[in-house]
Amino acid sequence: MKQCVAVWRVLAETSTMWVRSLSCALLCACLLGPAVAAQAPDRTLTYFPVGPIYEYRWKVLELALNHVRKASGTSISLRPYDEKVTQNRGIHLLQSGEIDVIALGTNDEREVVMRPIRIDISRGVVGYRVFLISESDQDRIARMDDEAFKTQLSFGLSSQWADVPVMRANGYTVVTATEYDRLFPMLAAHRFDAMPRGIGEADIELKAQRPTYPQLAIEKTRALFFPYPIYFWVRLEDAQLAEQIERGLDAALADGSFQRLFQTYHAAMIKDLKRSTRRVIRLDNPLLPPDTAEIDTGWWWR
Repeated sequence: MKQCVAVWRVLAETSTMWVRSLSCALLCACLLGPAVAAQAPDRTLTYFPVGPIYEYRWKVLELALNHVRKASGTSISLRPYDEKVTQNRGIHLLQSGEIDVIALGTNDEREVVMRPIRIDISRGVVGYRVFLISESDQDRIARMDDEAFKTQLSFGLSSQWADVPVMRANGYTVVTATEYDRLFPMLAAHRFDAMPRGIGEADIELKAQRPTYPQLAIEKTRALFFPYPIYFWVRLEDAQLAEQIERGLDAALADGSFQRLFQTYHAAMIKDLKRSTRRVIRLDNPLLPPDTAEIDTGWWWR
């Protein structure tokens, strides 16, 4: 700082206007430079998956990291992984270091290759599934009993979604596509009958797809529920980041900010669910690791 001021004094003694301007710029750079550097994040995390239906997950992480910053002064910023890749590819990119944090459901295989932060950020919402169907099938499906619903319908899912083996293990016929975007034209073309989606996802997706597929609708009479926690995941060796995220989530749970964020994002869903007359079919999830905590749906459904 003393050196900056000395330089400014020397230059200010000259009568040349441009030199005086330069001296001011140099002084500003000296004074502001340290402040700008102090504001730079200690680390920037690249996250996956990206898209409107995942926005809430990253707001939760942002909340947790804000608690980390308040508690320890450590500043961590976030940026999306911009390339469009499958979930399996995203997991490989996490392992190689191109992605730093993932938010996906759990199963035994994932818990072997990644480090989970075992706090269910979805509070069970993703395991409550409603169905996208063709509007013309509403009455036909509504007349079915639960056995006919399971045995006479086919259900479309991405081949890499962790709920594929869950539904198959419970006796449902599953048709898969390697690309998520292919599911909507397949449904519109009656390649399968129904597409199970998380209750917080279905409306977002329907609104996005309606201009192209106006014949699609949300089925009105049924829902599935199975335990399916969504975790943040980091590389196996990144124990420090896992600890920071867990500490931030615990703090957000303790002060109520986590629940307030959840209710902000899911207010419409919670309101609709209270009015719902859907019959809920409960499924087992045989893929959950043995030490998975019981799902707590108390923030939205009891």
